[in-house]
Amino acid sequence: MRTAENVTFGASSLDRAAHLRKSAPELAKDPSSKAIVLWRGKPLVDIKTTKIVQVSLNHPILIGSKSQIFLGLSASLPMFAYDISHWEPDRSADDASFLDETVQQHPDAPNGSAFQETRAIMAVLSRDDAELTAAAKGVFSWHLSHQFCAKCGAATEMADAGWQRTCPTCSTSHFPRTDPVVIMLITDGNKVLLGRSPHWPKKMYSLLAGFMEPGETIEAAVRREVFEESSVTVGKVGYMTSQPWPFPSSLMIGCWGDATSSAIKLDENELEDALWVTKEDIIESLSGNSDGILPSRKGSIAQFLIENWVKDSIA
Repeated sequence: MRTAENVTFGASSLDRAAHLRKSAPELAKDPSSKAIVLWRGKPLVDIKTTKIVQVSLNHPILIGSKSQIFLGLSASLPMFAYDISHWEPDRSADDASFLDETVQQHPDAPNGSAFQETRAIMAVLSRDDAELTAAAKGVFSWHLSHQFCAKCGAATEMADAGWQRTCPTCSTSHFPRTDPVVIMLITDGNKVLLGRSPHWPKKMYSLLAGFMEPGETIEAAVRREVFEESSVTVGKVGYMTSQPWPFPSSLMIGCWGDATSSAIKLDENELEDALWVTKEDIIESLSGNSDGILPSRKGSIAQFLIENWVKDSIA
């Protein structure tokens, strides 16, 4: 796809520098090293510029953090990520809605900065900030859900600068996982297949998507997911682009597919609604002029693929 690297979280200049992970303790002493800070999955952001805040490793906001990751080299400088989820703000920030719009201001944070939900800012992040955020958020989420050994059940320990967990009991090593998800631009002539989940904002529709299963090809997953959710059958399938999706840690594999049937029969356990939408109606939706359909969230691979389909630039 000609513009594939423009997808949010899609690419940047970060050098993961895996060969330096064993040297992370020494790199942390380098005064030029910087860190981004996350609190319960939210990055610390400059409110005016929407840039991810970078702090020195001796900054007071990092005091008490027990979770650090060496992300790699950014602009040739060591870059770390710190999780300070132990901090308790004055008021609860729990929000069960689709998008947490609350912000939290830490007393030791640089002036004008706050923790913000990644979904709310992902469309305006720079490519470098987006990759740093996605990597840190994904790895921290993995640590949170993999604190015990899958082999023997003992508590595991963070290792290799945050890119591994080891079991002191049975010596098993565990590594961060990424879950592959197919997301499909399924078309029938001038129409595209859209669906909506019941927990989404009213009238929001997006492309169909689903997790791949063991022993399954990407093409088979596309056909299976579309048929399971809508009963629409798919013929030819092709790959377009991908997007790391740190909610919590997936790789969205963007594909196109040619529908070979059009009748929709919903799996109501998966979708609240599904429908065929013409290209003209999609244009109205993207322009904010549709009363019936809200487009996918800006920054998502779904909107990226739909916009490129509308512009006939998915080749």
